Amino acid sequence: MTTLTRAQLQVRILNKSKHPSPSYATAHSAGMDLRANLEAPITLAPGQFRLIPTGLFLELPEGTEAQVRPRSGLAFKHGVTVLNSPGTIDADYRGEVGVLLINHGQEPFEVKDGERIAQLVIARYVRVSFEEVPDLRASERGAGGFGHTGTH
Repeated sequence: MTTLTRAQLQVRILNKSKHPSPSYATAHSAGMDLRANLEAPITLAPGQFRLIPTGLFLELPEGTEAQVRPRSGLAFKHGVTVLNSPGTIDADYRGEVGVLLINHGQEPFEVKDGERIAQLVIARYVRVSFEEVPDLRASERGAGGFGHTGTH
């Protein structure tokens, strides 16, 4: 069995919410739960979307992004998900982290203060530059996409 050592990345956070800062639920969790920071509950009708505040402000290290992703339990049980999933928070953004929730379910969904509404994943990324060329090198797959490799 191979064991990877994980260096921990320090991220500065300003928590203006009434709730604890995000933390990992288990030793191998990739994401941390984001909580709604509301004065009063918000009801999302079927098909309705709304930006839900978290009260959190981040200062991410250069070369990282924060990804706002859906919580599987909300999606499975209620059809509620993050509309722009994954939402990207850039390292130079200093505004409040908001979660754009949408109700794809059949029933109204009430978002309550402190409710876990999304996950936050911090990821490194690579910046690229493009080299414009007259054609691309051939590959085994070629231009096949959207189901090209089959369904089974």
